Amino acid sequence: MAPTRSKRYWGTQRVARVLQVTPATVASWIDQGHLKGHRTPTGRRRVSAVDLAEFLRAHGMSVPNELQTSRERPVVVVVEDDPGYLKALVRTMEREAPDVDVVEATTGVDGLLEIGRLSPDLVVLDYALPDLNAVQVVERLVDTSKRLTAPVMIVTGGLPAAAENDLRRLGVRAIVNKVDGMGVVIEAMRRALQSSRKVA
Repeated sequence: MAPTRSKRYWGTQRVARVLQVTPATVASWIDQGHLKGHRTPTGRRRVSAVDLAEFLRAHGMSVPNELQTSRERPVVVVVEDDPGYLKALVRTMEREAPDVDVVEATTGVDGLLEIGRLSPDLVVLDYALPDLNAVQVVERLVDTSKRLTAPVMIVTGGLPAAAENDLRRLGVRAIVNKVDGMGVVIEAMRRALQSSRKVA
């Protein structure tokens, strides 16, 4: 059906609206294995669009159009090891950019796995992670033609000048300081998404 490239994830609120049950029921079904889903690093439950569509068909329910049009929503992978900042950023993104699907990772390796699995429209990457720094992550995203396989935006509390030069050389589109506030981060993310998605 839908390629892995376009796999999207739905939160319990959206799943509940489609299934016409409460979010608590959706959470219970996920926990009991009735509905295929997973937990994000911040504890939120997520269900992929493909798995939700299969669940609906298996129970004789109609599949809404938004589940069938698989490429309409941009996917952003956020790689951030600070749980407080990650939670705040994801909440802000869900509020300010509800048309974007957010996938979370808390280490460089987990981020690389999600990026490889999803081919996202944008990667929002913290500079200092427990296992790798942003330069090491971005180096692994450069393909044989020396181009990034996914657009990258760095959100950091500060980084060495040499690292900034390396990141620019590797093709990073934007570097934003956390102290500038969430509004600046969201605006930079929107600009990066607009330039990465030539087709709507």
